[in-house]
Formats: sequence, structure tokens, C-alpha cells
Amino acid sequence: MTETGHDRRLAAVWRDARVVDVRHHGDLAVILRLDVPDRVIHRPGQHYVVRLRAEDGYTASRSYSTVSAPSDDLVELYVERVPDGEVSGFLAEVVEPGDELECRGPIGRWFAWDGRGPALGIGGGSGVAPLVSMLRHAREVGRPELLSLAVSARTAADLPYREELEAAGALVALSREPGARGIGPSRLDAAAIGAVADPGATAFVCGSARFTLAMESYLLSAGQPEGSIRVERFGPSGEIDEDEADT
Repeated sequence: MTETGHDRRLAAVWRDARVVDVRHHGDLAVILRLDVPDRVIHRPGQHYVVRLRAEDGYTASRSYSTVSAPSDDLVELYVERVPDGEVSGFLAEVVEPGDELECRGPIGRWFAWDGRGPALGIGGGSGVAPLVSMLRHAREVGRPELLSLAVSARTAADLPYREELEAAGALVALSREPGARGIGPSRLDAAAIGAVADPGATAFVCGSARFTLAMESYLLSAGQPEGSIRVERFGPSGEIDEDEADT
């Protein structure tokens, strides 16, 4: 799954994707499955930019991680609903199957996993989205042992793809449901991260700025080499921070 310069040029082209399926994660988010014409096959961890265009020409765009495996015929995006968010609000409240959305991607080389070497995924809230793509890919290529996961949310209902993550053996921390069903610790603290840190793996950390800074600190304290840690932070609006996403 090697990305070429030709692939990057194609990924930069805006395309009209057809919305095939719309599923809501309670009031928290919407899961969109898109048929992207002539798409470039993504690598787990990459993202798409979705652009909305008003009749007067005004545009607004946001970036969302791919959740689908590269082999999936459709591109799956998890869109967290942000209060007063002009893009996430439209995608969560207005978009229906059959609609078309402008998008471009896949984008991002730094936070992409090739599925060949060991990896550790650490995600908070909607930051689990790219890790689920990694999980699905590892499962499809028959190498689930390459990927270890530790994820965190306030409650079980808040955790995207909870059942899929639990079935894969992910360490699940629920800060508002301590000890719920014996899943795991109430928080991903230094002890929890120290137990899963793997100096021989690439560590992918995704979530809010506060979450990722804490996880990175815990990993370094546990002996994870600095060069093996890759971080994707959310900006203030909840979408991917483009300053880091395009590296």
C-alpha cells in the first residue's frame, strides 16, 4: 500500500461523492458512507476533506478521518456533531442517502499505518475513528496481532464503535463509568499507558489537544521512543488540525 506522487495529485482533486448510507450515533455524531468516484485507495489513518458550498459561492470545509478499511468499496467517515458547527451540523441534520458531497482525499502521510509492522493505537472519544480503520485493515489482512488499542470516553454510549473495539480486545477506559462491566480503568493514566507501551511499535495517538499531550507524555515516561510516536490533534472545532494532518 505505497502512496505515489501520482496518487497524491489525484487525491488533491475535488470530487462529487454520493452519500450511500447515513447512520446516527445518538445525538453525538453521524456516520457517512460515501461512494467516491475514481478514488485513491487510502491507508488507515488518512482523512478526507468535505466541502459545503452555498448558493452565493461561500464555502466551508472540514477534515474527517476515514473509518473504513482500504479494501472497502465505500469511504466511511465519522463526523462528530459540534455545537454551532456549520459543517458537522449540516452533515448530521440535513444530509440524506442520495445526496452529493464535495470531497478530496485521502490526505495525510504522517499518521498513516502501512499494516506491516506493529502498531499501538491510543484514541480519545471520536479520536478512535482512524484507529478503527487500522483495526479493520489488520483484521482483513489476517494480522490482528500487529495492532494493540487503548481508547477512552466518558461513558460507553459516548464511545464510537464500542462493540467493535471491545470485540478486538481494546483496553477501554470510561471516565464517567468507573469499573463499568469490568471493562478497564476509569482513565488512561500513566499506569495504563505504561502497561501497553511498546518500544518496538509505532504509536498513533488521536484526540483533543489535552488528551494527546497527556498520552504523549505518558508514552515517553514509559520508554516509548519519541520518534515512534505520531500524533493527530483535533482543533477547537473538533475536526482534525490541518497543521498536523497534511504532514
